[in-house]
Amino acid sequence: MIDNPNNRPLQILEVSASGRHSGSVSRKLTGELVAALRQDAGDAGLHRRDLNDGISLVDEDWIAANFTDPEARTPMQRAALSESDVLVAEVQAADVIVIGSPVYNFGVPAALKAWIDMIARARLTFRYTDNGPEGLLRGKKAYIVIATGGVTVDSEYDFATPYLRQALGFIGITDVEVIAAERLNSAGAESVEVARARISELVQHNLMPGSGDANAATVH
Repeated sequence: MIDNPNNRPLQILEVSASGRHSGSVSRKLTGELVAALRQDAGDAGLHRRDLNDGISLVDEDWIAANFTDPEARTPMQRAALSESDVLVAEVQAADVIVIGSPVYNFGVPAALKAWIDMIARARLTFRYTDNGPEGLLRGKKAYIVIATGGVTVDSEYDFATPYLRQALGFIGITDVEVIAAERLNSAGAESVEVARARISELVQHNLMPGSGDANAATVH
């Protein structure tokens, strides 16, 4: 059973970034991980955010609104930030964030980059200090389920995994585990089974918020 130090049901946010549903390895493995976490927790809340349903891009109106003091924002500026506010609130409410993503052209899907842009909000998820930026979402755990066709995860050709680690760390989420189903074009079912074994290992060791190395992001 997961030891939840918050003395309330564990809250899981599942973020799916694959451009397809049928046949998506990242979606399948993410679903299996979430199911295992919920079973282990006994009582866990789940919120799903499917980026394939659509997400806005940062534009000039969004930037102007974001740089305006909250008290001085016009109704139009508040409306421009409303989607971002919802996405930020989802991350703030979560104890565990599970991100499922393929690697497209060596990087993350455009929708996942848009999601990062929407949740990286000064004064909400990070702040600037005399010592540089400081993430405000500490004490959370993230799992990155990454699927690749031909790229080896964390190789010189993989720009997706290190980017996600950096982006999460920037907002204070440094307890990160990577589950890789890599080189599916050649490894196929074997790679999926390696990822499943990693899921089982992580859940069995109860690697929940605050229990892992702050810099953990191991690929097996």
